[in-house]
Amino acid sequence: MIRVDSSLPARWLGAARLTAGAFLLCAIATGLLFWAAPALGTPARLFVFVGCVGMVFIACIALLGRSGRLRRMQALPRWLLTGAIAIPTGYFGGHLVALLILGEPIGRVVGHGNDYMVAFAFGLVLAVFALYVAATRDQLAKEAIARSDAQRLATESELRLLRAQLEPHMLFNTLANLRSLVSEDPPQAERMIDQLIVYLRSTHAASRDEVTTLQSEFAQLRAYLDIMSLRMGPRLAYRLDLPAELARIAVPPMLLQPLVENAIRHGLEPKLGAGRIDVLARAIEGGIEVSVDDSGLGLPPHQPASSGEGGDDAGEVCGSGLKNVRDRLQTLYGVRASLSLQARSPCGVRAVVRIPS
Repeated sequence: MIRVDSSLPARWLGAARLTAGAFLLCAIATGLLFWAAPALGTPARLFVFVGCVGMVFIACIALLGRSGRLRRMQALPRWLLTGAIAIPTGYFGGHLVALLILGEPIGRVVGHGNDYMVAFAFGLVLAVFALYVAATRDQLAKEAIARSDAQRLATESELRLLRAQLEPHMLFNTLANLRSLVSEDPPQAERMIDQLIVYLRSTHAASRDEVTTLQSEFAQLRAYLDIMSLRMGPRLAYRLDLPAELARIAVPPMLLQPLVENAIRHGLEPKLGAGRIDVLARAIEGGIEVSVDDSGLGLPPHQPASSGEGGDDAGEVCGSGLKNVRDRLQTLYGVRASLSLQARSPCGVRAVVRIPS
């Protein structure tokens, strides 16, 4: 699959808005300065000076913002020091650049008279205002990052709790089956032990990693479904379909497991007769889609499609599993990702996860 960086249009749009805003601000500042000190020159000349001073000032703030020593300082002293360096650098450096562009004598960087004092005071006020805006944006960005980190940690805690709920249920039932298979069907018992090792190894790796691949997720699902098919016998058939070009796509770990467990525990295990689960990954415009289809009992009457809520008693665990999947998608991708539940005909449920590329 050819990946297209979906952030590029947003970046270009952001750059265009920033350029338009800077141009408008320079035009307003030029008009005010020409009104306050007309002797300084024509509006076109003043626009060059205002633009050059502003660009040098902003470039100086950007360079200082990359300093590790400054970033380690408290906010107030950091921005005071930034202003103490950026304001004179922007004023004199911008004047120097403007004079070079206009071809005027370099000695005119520093002027005298009331008009020049007005220009200096005007520039100082604008610089202080720009520093205040930059400091406010920086603080808001840090608060947003802190909120995002807190939400991510909360979601990870919910994931660990979900694992603690899901794995004992699965392990106890598997060990109970193993106990009977050891004497009745040793080859089947050996196969179940092998698949259990694969499953536990993959879940252990998922508990340490923040990201995995679709190939690893499908390998974990295969081990889990092999174990469940040994337990349920002919009542469970399954198919995993992962195109080779999607195998290395990065996804959150343990994203699909709750969906498959939900399909078995609420759809296929309570149902009389045989059932089937199909897990299919495919590329869609702007990302990937993974569907988990089952032919089980379907959605309960009190649960509407796409709600993602669970049922009662045993369903409480899987209901929280679906909620966890939705919360993790929201935390990592925002509104660009989704989890939906759909009723299938004549019976069963389809869970669809969409993730942006």
